[in-house]
Amino acid sequence: MGAGCGTLSALHTNAPLYSLLPPLLSQTFTAWCNSHLRKTGTQIENIEEDFRDGLKLMLLLEVISGERLAKPERGKMRVHKISNVNKALNFIASKGVKLVSIGAEEIVDGNAKMTLGMIWTIILRFAIQDISVEETSAKEGLLLWCQRKTAPYKNVNIQNFHISWKDGLGFCALIHRHRPELIDYGKLRKDDPMTNLNTAFDVAEKYLDIPKMLDAEDIVGTARPDEKAIMTYVSSFYHAFSGAQKAETAANRICKVLAVNQENEQLMEDYERLASDLLEWIRRTIPWLENRLPENTMQAMQQKLEDFRDYRRLHKPPKVQEKCQLEINFNTLQTKLRLSNRPAFMPSEGKMVSDINNAWGNLEGAEKGYEEWLLNEIRRLERLDHLAEKFRQKAAIHEAWTEGKEEMLQKKDYETASLSEIKALLKKHEAFESDLAAHQDRVEQIAAIAQELNELDYYDSPSVNARCQKICDQWDGLGGMTQKRSEALQRTEKLLETIDQLYLEFAKRAAPFNNWMEGAMEDLQDTFIVHTIEEIKGLSTAHEQFKATLPDADKERLAILGIQNEIAKIVQTYHVNIAGSNPYTTITPQEINAKWDKVKQLVPQRDQALIEEHTKQQNNERLRVQFANQANIIGPWIQTKMGEIGRISIEMHGTLEDQLTNLRQYEKSIVNYKPKIDQLEGDHQLIQEALIFDNKHTKYTMEHIRVGWEQLLTTIARTINEIENQILTRDAKGISQEQLNEFRASFNHFDRDHSGTLGAEEFKACLISLGFDIANDAQGENEFARIMSIVDPNRMGSVTFQAFIDFMSRETADTDTADQVMASFKILAGDKNYILADELRRELPPDQADYCIARMAPYTGPDGVPGALDYMSFSTALYGETYSRPLSNTHTHTHTLTSPPSCPGLFCTSLALSFCPSVPFIRSMLPHDLSPLFCNAAEALQVYNEGERNVCLLFVFSCCHCFFFFFIKK
Repeated sequence: MGAGCGTLSALHTNAPLYSLLPPLLSQTFTAWCNSHLRKTGTQIENIEEDFRDGLKLMLLLEVISGERLAKPERGKMRVHKISNVNKALNFIASKGVKLVSIGAEEIVDGNAKMTLGMIWTIILRFAIQDISVEETSAKEGLLLWCQRKTAPYKNVNIQNFHISWKDGLGFCALIHRHRPELIDYGKLRKDDPMTNLNTAFDVAEKYLDIPKMLDAEDIVGTARPDEKAIMTYVSSFYHAFSGAQKAETAANRICKVLAVNQENEQLMEDYERLASDLLEWIRRTIPWLENRLPENTMQAMQQKLEDFRDYRRLHKPPKVQEKCQLEINFNTLQTKLRLSNRPAFMPSEGKMVSDINNAWGNLEGAEKGYEEWLLNEIRRLERLDHLAEKFRQKAAIHEAWTEGKEEMLQKKDYETASLSEIKALLKKHEAFESDLAAHQDRVEQIAAIAQELNELDYYDSPSVNARCQKICDQWDGLGGMTQKRSEALQRTEKLLETIDQLYLEFAKRAAPFNNWMEGAMEDLQDTFIVHTIEEIKGLSTAHEQFKATLPDADKERLAILGIQNEIAKIVQTYHVNIAGSNPYTTITPQEINAKWDKVKQLVPQRDQALIEEHTKQQNNERLRVQFANQANIIGPWIQTKMGEIGRISIEMHGTLEDQLTNLRQYEKSIVNYKPKIDQLEGDHQLIQEALIFDNKHTKYTMEHIRVGWEQLLTTIARTINEIENQILTRDAKGISQEQLNEFRASFNHFDRDHSGTLGAEEFKACLISLGFDIANDAQGENEFARIMSIVDPNRMGSVTFQAFIDFMSRETADTDTADQVMASFKILAGDKNYILADELRRELPPDQADYCIARMAPYTGPDGVPGALDYMSFSTALYGETYSRPLSNTHTHTHTLTSPPSCPGLFCTSLALSFCPSVPFIRSMLPHDLSPLFCNAAEALQVYNEGERNVCLLFVFSCCHCFFFFFIKK
């Protein structure tokens, strides 16, 4: 398209072009124009008339050029038509075509010769000029193309564009060469030109979309067919067949791209599905973990705890694996997208890896909160059961004490009693008031326990409150009735003065002693709850202190009984007339003795209960120590393995496959440690079943061990996935192991904190050390910002090793070389220095195998066999290089180099030797890690000769980069 008018001048003489065009071309040119105009849904009938307004002329130029012309005038006046034609002619002239004597007025006026001349100019420029075959173009190129395509056909000899086409075999040969199924060429006859021509024209129009531009009668009936008409028609064949080839190539490219996209889309769909399933499971699980609806009984809460253990043991572990696999799939997908130059995969909103990690964090937070709530609820219910039992005991004792008190206080016995009886009633009432005061503390304790049960949300709080309220109301009623009776007795006290001091003393001493015994019985029967051995020791100590007070209490009992004995002696001695029991108290000596016997009976029972609880706490302490001993081993082991994995991911040795094998073996050793984790889980379950809530012997909890174990498995899986992605990158980009080692060494050198990532400044220093020219100016900053946008698209401020490898692989990627082809042949040859014809026929398609066998020279090496072929010289010859046999038994060979070798040690030593032949001095200057490469460099220089100067020059230039990197590193 870009050639000037000089190309067109080769197709015509200096005379005006239109003067050479006879009217017979009108049919051909009309058909040619319509072949393009029909793409827009229009056509012309009369070539002289239909182009006069310039509209279809502009449309034709837009179709054949693929460009947009200036907006046409839509008016019908002559000036509008001339304007449109001028726009078309100016466009033709802009393409380097010189228009001779062709003006817009002649076209508008319908000048046939001018119109045909213009169309011929357009055909030359857009249909013929761009034809190029072996550095020939236009007419010569089209003729050469026809000659080559028809060369294999008999009776076809294309020498020109007139008489060579009269018999029609040339047209048929072109069609058969590209579409042999359309024409049976063997049935054509040279002496039947009409049939040949009509067959070619009809087939071209029907199957090749080439309009019929010529008539067979015009060609056969003319001694010399019009050259321009033939050229126009033949050029349509050229474009039709070249377009088909381009379409096939384009279709193959599209299929390849679509296959990659389909694979990536499937991976994306799999990620979306797995992410949706995992998030849905988390969404369903969190409400269950956040359900804090308490249960009323310990049995129900224990069932909830067992359900939670089943969740931890059965339901969660598979989801942990799914989450890990999801991250691995995501990283693999991103690597494949980068390798295929596709944009990074952005999951649906809410399904990013970070979103899944956040949801997982919420799940673990809810899980931790649920476990804490379960344990707290169990403690609360345990405490509630203890308080409720204590409330019932105290309430029962109080109710037993108050039984009959209201009836006693409501009696009117003082109205008919004698003076002595009144005094006795008064003293009895005073004793009752003392007893009532002594019971005040018990009532307050009952109310306090009921209040605590309410605060702890006891499920049977209504009945507790009702009973407590009844006790309090009854207590208030007793107080009121006591006050009223006291006032009544005091009113009659002036009339009644006889009093029995001994009964009064008995009542006063018996009442507190009786209250003490009742309190002792309550304490001895009181249930207790402890969690440590220290607490049970404290209870045992308090119980021993209580037993130490029993002798003094027994003395008090004997003293009280002595008062009663004194009363009996007085009654017997002085024949005092008393009716029955002590009028001042309802407590009898028999009751005191019975309660004292009950206290003595409860003391050994309390001893036994404390001993059993002490044994239980000792067993709990054993469980604590058993768990702590394992946890104190497993916890540091997990931390150590995490550190080792971190070092392994930074200090990689050997090939990637070796690293992957070692990591998988390392992963297997970690997985083999799982039985110890399960054993620890069993010990933890025993601890929870024993309701042990703390452990002073270790800082590790089962939650710490679980989280550490899951992190350890996830970290080793991620590290393995990173190596797999590096292998994928290496194989896709053709990076050698030495290059990967160099990239890793550079990356690790600048990774000061061993975090596995490089900061922006560390990454910049690493690039400079590798030879990148990043100046400290605005242009250098812009270039570095561009590089950072590639390796850190998410603007995290850091560069991972995988992103670093991807970038370096794009920078160092190269096309196939002779060494690569030679290595491929060596694989087919079974690692031999030669290859056999049978091996080529077995591995390659037949035509390519024959091609190699015909061109490979016989192999002349000492290890050759009959029929051995030299694939090394053949490989170098493919790339225009030369190959020489090794000078010794080593596998070193020399050929023309197209890129510097990847071994930095070889270049460094080669440069040193080229400027200083003192070998020992150079060796003494080398660092220890480059010394093993020194001998290789020396051998390389020993084979140096005048014919291989280009090799050493490449050595020198490459050494500049290697020495720069070495001194930067030091």
